[in-house]
Amino acid sequence: MNQTKLDTLGIADRLRPILLQVGRELRREAREVGVSPEQVALLVAIKYSPGIGVRELAGRERVSPPAMSNHVDRLERDGLVARTPSEADKRRVGLTLTDEGQRLLRRVRSRRTAWLAQRLGDLTPDELAAIDAAIEPLSRLRP
Repeated sequence: MNQTKLDTLGIADRLRPILLQVGRELRREAREVGVSPEQVALLVAIKYSPGIGVRELAGRERVSPPAMSNHVDRLERDGLVARTPSEADKRRVGLTLTDEGQRLLRRVRSRRTAWLAQRLGDLTPDELAAIDAAIEPLSRLRP
């Protein structure tokens, strides 16, 4: 096995638990606002694809359309999402965030950013610089 393969496996093995723990803590911040991490994920998906249909959203999130419809029903009942008929095809209904849905996402983002900023504030300038330098390469790990 070549050295690069060993290095990437070792880095992955050390990085994975850290990313999982940080992700878990960031998801907890959503719960503090009164919304589940899964609901936040759906709201974000709708925010970046306004007018998306329930079936397409279900496909993106890899859940069945009936299950997604139940999730969307809850978001709509909570005043976070609106179903809007398509102007091009009256049979099609798209999803958009309500003003309250937008506000909720801003609160979640603000809490998550504050949580992260507090922890970053405990690091040395060199450690902060290392994390700053890692942001770009880490961003390329996203699907």
